[in-house]
Amino acid sequence: MNESKRRAIFARLSAANPAPRTELNYQSAFELLVAVILSAQATDKSVNKATVGLFRTANNPAGILALGVDGLSAHIRSIGLYNSKAKNIIATCRLLLERHGGAVPASRDELESLPGVGRKTANVILNTAFGEATIAVDTHIFRVANRTGLGVGKTVRMVEEKLLKFVPPEFLQDAHHWLLLHGRYVCTARNPACPRCGIADLCEYRHKTHAPI
Repeated sequence: MNESKRRAIFARLSAANPAPRTELNYQSAFELLVAVILSAQATDKSVNKATVGLFRTANNPAGILALGVDGLSAHIRSIGLYNSKAKNIIATCRLLLERHGGAVPASRDELESLPGVGRKTANVILNTAFGEATIAVDTHIFRVANRTGLGVGKTVRMVEEKLLKFVPPEFLQDAHHWLLLHGRYVCTARNPACPRCGIADLCEYRHKTHAPI
């Protein structure tokens, strides 16, 4: 895919959604961190349903640490893998208080040193909470990047590196959200909605679906 086509794709995504944002509900970098940890193998809708009560009860590291694993688990029981996620969040809260004065660090290395935080979660925090122009490649972005030709790669890391290299700089800050939302609602895993896709004529996917005759 050439540069002009990439630029045209992101120009259309930008025009359709000028201010994209995560669908996770949060009011601080810490709340976002907790929500993203909980979102692994879970939907944003299910996470929001759980955190609305949790954040009313405790919305900072000290408050959640005081709940303990059992108390936190009671709030997030509806989310998959809630036991291991509760243990990671409690351990993360402890480290945030011990090492960072209760604040969420703004560096990749420090973020990835927290329990339950891998590269993808760190990228979400860096991009969404701290405004860093980076891309967290999840299953939606991996699929869209490979299908369209925007960033072809066999691994998540390869796709991330391709996107960081080839996304036009003026679109890089919001590219993560545009691609994620496009994959979630249009370029779905099964039956992608190509007939109503705003970038279908620019996409290089060979197996596009077509409107019924």
